[in-house]
Amino acid sequence: MTIRAVWALLAACAVASSWPVLAQQGQGQVHKAATTGPLTLQQALQRAVNANPRLAVAERNIGMADGRREQANALPNPTFGVEVDNFAQGTNGMVSKAESTLMLSQLFELGGKRNARVQAALGDYDSMRWEREASRLELLSETTIAFVQALSEQRRIQILERQAGALEKLIPLMQRRVEAGASSPSEVSRTQAAVGLLRLERERGRTALALARRELAILMNLDQPSFAAVTGDFGRLVRPAPLDGLIRAIEDNPQLMRWTAVRARRDAELLSARLKPLPDVTVSVALRNYAETNENAVRFGVSIPINVIDRNRGAIREAQENVQKTESERAVNRLTLLAVIGKAHDSANGALQQLDLLRKTVLPAARASLKTIEEGYGQGRFTLLEILDAYNTVASAELLEHDALASFHTAVATIEGLIGSPVTQAGTR
Repeated sequence: MTIRAVWALLAACAVASSWPVLAQQGQGQVHKAATTGPLTLQQALQRAVNANPRLAVAERNIGMADGRREQANALPNPTFGVEVDNFAQGTNGMVSKAESTLMLSQLFELGGKRNARVQAALGDYDSMRWEREASRLELLSETTIAFVQALSEQRRIQILERQAGALEKLIPLMQRRVEAGASSPSEVSRTQAAVGLLRLERERGRTALALARRELAILMNLDQPSFAAVTGDFGRLVRPAPLDGLIRAIEDNPQLMRWTAVRARRDAELLSARLKPLPDVTVSVALRNYAETNENAVRFGVSIPINVIDRNRGAIREAQENVQKTESERAVNRLTLLAVIGKAHDSANGALQQLDLLRKTVLPAARASLKTIEEGYGQGRFTLLEILDAYNTVASAELLEHDALASFHTAVATIEGLIGSPVTQAGTR
């Protein structure tokens, strides 16, 4: 294993304890995920790593590969045999003149067959280790994304409740205007309908939150979501590293590093296929007893197969093709990862641009307009349609800001799941 591969493996092993997205500062080491009270991202990640059976399956695969490696190094067993010659019945009713032989033989593999077999098993073992690390990163990323989704839906409900409450405060003012004859009773009904629509969206959000909580619980190996809520800094933003740095970092992804072990295994399998036609030697030693004279004799023997018909050409060709397709398979895998990380990088930067525009221009203008219209509505300077439109503009802008934050954190979790390090540290190996 190369130095680069070692560093990549160590980075993948350490990522669970340093996963940065939404993690709150100053948290201590979490040994057990909380099942009551607010759930933090660090607790969710720790619980997922410790309890999700996906990693247990990966560990068992490593154990199986280690067993195959041990078996590949085993020597052939010796063979014991018994032979009886001249088996005939004598005049006295007993077997006479029989020649019995006790034989012990041992196969000796030549040409490095056992070493090639061991190297193939070692490649398989290393491949299983990389698959475990890939599963680990994938699980961490999926858990973070599920946590973001739950936190997003939870925050969306809070926004909708606040918007409905703010709009509902207008109803008493409208009723007073109706009583004073300054407005039509339909204005109250329209406002109540607008409040009802916001509450409908809130109920839809609660359903989405229940689904997100259940998905997070499954990743944590919980039958039911036993945590009361999720908590985190949803407004925390970081600037992702340049895409070139992320592309360099993707080379250390366990999914790609695994192909080095796969290539080593396939090279060893090709060598085994080429060595198979080389004859092995079977050495035997025997002790023969002659019943007629009751004398013993020692026999030695050597046997070698004559491999002139089957030269294993088909298996050699298959192994050659298997080796040659390794780079293509790795290239396909790499392109898939590059597509995912490129889309996530674009999504993160796009979300940051949207947030910048919303926070600097759209939200301040919408809120200022709403404040002016609210103040003038009581004086009769604005209509119901104008104030409802102002409320809708602010509500839409706030939900757009919320969606941009959710998109940003989801993209960051995706990137960090691929590079195995904080999104701001890509390329700093």
